[in-house]
Amino acid sequence: MKKPKSNYLNRELSWLAFNQRVLDQASREAHPLLERVKFLAISAANLNEFFMVRVGGLKMVSDSSSTSSDIAGFSADEQLELIRARVRKMLQTQSKCLLEELEPELELKGIHRLRPNDLSDTQRELLLERFREETLSTLAPIAVQNADDFPMLAGARLCMCVRLKNEIGAQIAPPKRDSELSVDAAAERSADRYLLLPFGRSPSRFWTLPSEKGYRYILFEDVLRLFLAEMFANQEIIESSIFRITRNGDVALVEDRQADLLTGMKDMLDARRISQCVRLEVSDSISDEMIEFLQNAIDVAPCDTYRIEGPLALADYFALSGIKGFSQLQDKPWPPQPSPEFSAGKNIFETIAAGDKLLYHPYQSYEPVISFVAAAASDPDVIAIKQTLYRTSSDSKIVEALETAAANGKHVTAIVELKARFDEARNIKWAKHLENAGVDVIYGVRGLKTHAKMSLVVRRETTGIKRYMHFGTGNYNEATARIYSDVSLFTSDEQLGSDAVHFFNAITGLSVPQAFSKLVAAPINLRETLLKLVKVETESAKNGGSGQITAKINSLVDKDLIDALYAASQAGVKIRLNVRGICCLVPGKKGLSENIKVVSVVDRLLEHARVFYFEHGGDEKLFISSADWMGRNLDRRVELMIPVEESACKSRLLKILRSYFDDNFSAMELQTDGTYQLVVKKKKKGINRTQQMLYEEACQIHAAHTNPRTTVFEPHRNESN
Repeated sequence: MKKPKSNYLNRELSWLAFNQRVLDQASREAHPLLERVKFLAISAANLNEFFMVRVGGLKMVSDSSSTSSDIAGFSADEQLELIRARVRKMLQTQSKCLLEELEPELELKGIHRLRPNDLSDTQRELLLERFREETLSTLAPIAVQNADDFPMLAGARLCMCVRLKNEIGAQIAPPKRDSELSVDAAAERSADRYLLLPFGRSPSRFWTLPSEKGYRYILFEDVLRLFLAEMFANQEIIESSIFRITRNGDVALVEDRQADLLTGMKDMLDARRISQCVRLEVSDSISDEMIEFLQNAIDVAPCDTYRIEGPLALADYFALSGIKGFSQLQDKPWPPQPSPEFSAGKNIFETIAAGDKLLYHPYQSYEPVISFVAAAASDPDVIAIKQTLYRTSSDSKIVEALETAAANGKHVTAIVELKARFDEARNIKWAKHLENAGVDVIYGVRGLKTHAKMSLVVRRETTGIKRYMHFGTGNYNEATARIYSDVSLFTSDEQLGSDAVHFFNAITGLSVPQAFSKLVAAPINLRETLLKLVKVETESAKNGGSGQITAKINSLVDKDLIDALYAASQAGVKIRLNVRGICCLVPGKKGLSENIKVVSVVDRLLEHARVFYFEHGGDEKLFISSADWMGRNLDRRVELMIPVEESACKSRLLKILRSYFDDNFSAMELQTDGTYQLVVKKKKKGINRTQQMLYEEACQIHAAHTNPRTTVFEPHRNESN
């Protein structure tokens, strides 16, 4: 195998290392037990998307016979080989974690998973009654005679394959490769019949049973296997096994072939449903005969087949992690704290006009962001609202406010990005809702994804037209705003307001963007600006200055930026990077990157904010951004980088940024060989858990406003009495 270039780490293996850090949390006793179950489910859900997107994309490159290689020098085939080996180890770890660690501990805490052999007669009767009422009415067996009539199974859904003895005399043979099967073997197997039982989306995976104490459940597939005879009476069941397929989700829209984007998006969603199978997961108890039947029928290679010990589809365990009545096994709630600046009764526009305001979610409530758009919708002085929407919640109050604004006669423009992967259907629905409400909807920019997060409100005041803005690092999604850490900046800065108008006009008017005063945008000048900022630090260090760069990002992949950081490190610039996920940069390598430190924090909230700091010769520059340091963000997306200049906002954001490098609870440091090690707690130092500290700080900010400290006079007392 070709060795990777020594200066870069492979993107896919770096992502798998990130998912391993998520999975590692499931084994950490520092987390409550059901939160560990949640981490296990998250790691499984992450892996599902990884196969749909990254593996799916690599297989397309492989099938095209492309000779291109990644930043570390690996071809697509080499990467797929490395991925398969690493994933098999990860799946073994997931199974071991569930079966040998979590389930025994859950048993001790009163949460019991029952197997068929554990059931009493009463429990069996209860399950049989429910099975007859629900399952027999919903599941529909599908007979399969050959590969041509194998059904188009939905990806990511469980299915049971049943092999029956053919007692009706029909010669129904399973699909086979003639070169691999002897005539005798084929004749012998022709006596078997195969049927499929695709699981529906509605039945619960976890069937609960009455219990005076604790929580008892049995998995649906165990119930189904227990009562299969109810579905196939008087037929000999030879074997039954659970399997699941994953389809390629990297089906992109070819925009220049589509006259109508909305129609093109719907066609793309249809194509994704019938795309190539990139992974077949099967229970480890499956027979060689059945697995060969499935591989041939689905057209998936043995190397893309994964035998799994224990339950499949561990992402379903999200449901188990949230069961009621076991709060002592779950994280204590961190209710988002109200922000004193945006207290009820205050005019939100007067508040923003008084000075920039910075919030850090979800420690501080996302409600001011919703209130900002809602207030604009009803304020008689507001004449226009312009809004970007990338990923929204299913019951978006922001979308509702935009509809209200249009109904109130305001000029409302929404840039709805239809190409937000796996949220396309939801965004199509919202786009039609908004159009029907009278909102001017723009479906993004041809050839680019609009990933910027900005809301602009134009208001007529006594002094003239004034612009108010919200910039964010996260999506306008009330659901994810409760579990993602992101920055919000509210401002009425005149230059930013002018830039915001030019930004929206360029997108909606198909015009060439005018030069911005303060905003930095991709794909216009974000790459160029970041490289210039790094170069300033490099030149400063070369000339005897200190030079410092601190950044918080989700991914670092772009080769030009990595090379610029290497050059800065060699010049003596001190670089600290908090990279949650993928990092292709090699830190701490002598003569290359010994001045670069990379840490990753994986804890109960998803780190999502992007914050960049440059010392800049003492004229400190601080930015928030929607963009990670990846080629797609810098070249193929519409992104924004916004300066944070107001002194109080700047001071607080710098404190937040630096706190991630003091974490010794969840932080792991990237090593030169691409592995991660938990940051060691220094002697005489307590545990520093950044997320806990940030929540406590938000509580203190709220408490200081609602319960201001008063002076109390305490008299001396005669202690001798």
